[in-house]
Amino acid sequence: MAARAKRHWLVKTEPDVYSIDDLQRDGSTMWDGVRNYQARNLMRDDMKVGDPVLVYHSNAKPMCIAGVAKVSSKPYADPTAFDKKDKHFDPKSKKDDPTWILIDIAHVQTFEVPLERPDLMNESKLDKMMLLQRGSRLSVQPVTKAEFDHVLKLAKAAAKTRAKEAKS
Repeated sequence: MAARAKRHWLVKTEPDVYSIDDLQRDGSTMWDGVRNYQARNLMRDDMKVGDPVLVYHSNAKPMCIAGVAKVSSKPYADPTAFDKKDKHFDPKSKKDDPTWILIDIAHVQTFEVPLERPDLMNESKLDKMMLLQRGSRLSVQPVTKAEFDHVLKLAKAAAKTRAKEAKS
């Protein structure tokens, strides 16, 4: 049986709740609290251990792709759905048949220079990226390999530019 090709992803987080710096400090985390069926289905059915993930800071100034993580677990029940004290509690979700699941992600890289949304929108190679489409609010999204690779190229170029500016 042929190995499944890696898929690439983007997850959104609010940096005042959990940022790329938090992920770097912690090493890995549960990607909990997702309460959208389409995002849940992507995590449950399509995300696989080892898949690379862009981490996007949303609802922030600036909104930006801040770094890279990777999927580090198979999907499992989101424990916040069963915790009555948690804001993500769902009384309809059952432990033997959970409505909400999550995956763990592990830190790979924090970009030296975060890639801000307006700059991303000016990149023709990212024209079709789901993140940049009008009305796109999904918190877990597929990213093509070409888009993922271009984002990494932009991050590397931004870091080189910053290093040159620091030397002058």
